[in-house]
Amino acid sequence: MQEVAPLGSTKLVRSLTLTHAVLYGLGVTIGAGIYVLVGAAAARSGMHAPLAFLVAAVVMGVTAGSFAELGTRLPVAASEAAYVQAAFHRKWLSGATGLLVVAAATISGATITVGSAGYISVFLPLPASWIIAGVVLAMGAVACLSAVQSISFAGLMTVVEIGGLVLIVGAGLFEGEALVSRLPELLAPLNDKAAWTGIAQTSLLAVFAFIGFEHLVNISEEMKNPSQTLPWALFITLGVTALLYMIVVWVSVVAVPPAELAHASAPLALVFQRLTGLPLSVLSVIAIVATVNGIIVHMLMIGRVLYGLADQGSLPAFLARVNARSGAPVVATLFGVGAILILALGIPLTGLAEWTSRLTLGIFVLVNLALLRIKTRESKPPAGVFFVPIWVPIAGLFTSAALLLIDLVR
Repeated sequence: MQEVAPLGSTKLVRSLTLTHAVLYGLGVTIGAGIYVLVGAAAARSGMHAPLAFLVAAVVMGVTAGSFAELGTRLPVAASEAAYVQAAFHRKWLSGATGLLVVAAATISGATITVGSAGYISVFLPLPASWIIAGVVLAMGAVACLSAVQSISFAGLMTVVEIGGLVLIVGAGLFEGEALVSRLPELLAPLNDKAAWTGIAQTSLLAVFAFIGFEHLVNISEEMKNPSQTLPWALFITLGVTALLYMIVVWVSVVAVPPAELAHASAPLALVFQRLTGLPLSVLSVIAIVATVNGIIVHMLMIGRVLYGLADQGSLPAFLARVNARSGAPVVATLFGVGAILILALGIPLTGLAEWTSRLTLGIFVLVNLALLRIKTRESKPPAGVFFVPIWVPIAGLFTSAALLLIDLVR
């Protein structure tokens, strides 16, 4: 039986299980990006491209460890802001961090919305502004349902979204022995400097395909048992995503020569068509589901962060109210819906998608720095937290800062 928030409550309801959390994590991490990223990866690394996704997963795994410990120390909605406040005791810095998270998610959500309108217009020839408004309002209504209902709905779409990638993998199995017999081509010789340089460059690109798993901490206040659920959800999300990405990329470069894949405008659609002979519209439907799902999970996260910031006193108190029936922070969520709608309709988004990644890497730097600060001033961690060695936030800080600097100077 679903829990109902008490009348006038300002607290979220703890109703999410590990299954809900993993579906949410996969939905916000496995996005439309992989549907276009394969071509760029093939261009830079050729048959070695899957290795780059493995490297990227390891890099993200380090910062995931920091999120796991901080998330079990402070299982609250505006998580990153709470971590910074606990570490530095600067309310302005905490508030700024939370708004940074909201800004990144809003830009990302608006960009995904515009992308979804492009796919939908293939089947529904209406003005783009009408489609954008309809999609945002419809998904906003879903995001205002209870956490269990909205995340379950997003979870169903996540299954379809992942199903598209699994469909490609399944079709690739009909290639027979090629997937296995060509495995030696996956490994680059240790003395091949050019190959490893390409893998390193592709890893930087692949990191962006994993961004999103960190949003799991923002629903930790609604998990039934966050101290156990959150770490498992983080690492299962990253593990499943990495495995799926590596297999999809390997099937792609085996099915279509990397040089041809690199010049394809819709690389996975080309792979799908080459493997099955079915029309591109089949994968386009799945792409619509993938993008619409991305909109919902971003709205959910924005609402929770705004709620958390208000609950911590950094934003007006009315944003911290939850609906008595659904237990969801409806007012805060509607603010997120409105911001996404305004950006998607009124601001050219070319190039803004890159800022999502830059802002996220900046957040990773702050989170790892916060855990490092907390660890250095305590003799032992409190009971019941997921503990990681001190080298984990150090490594997370270094890799996140390095990726940010490489991106800014390239």
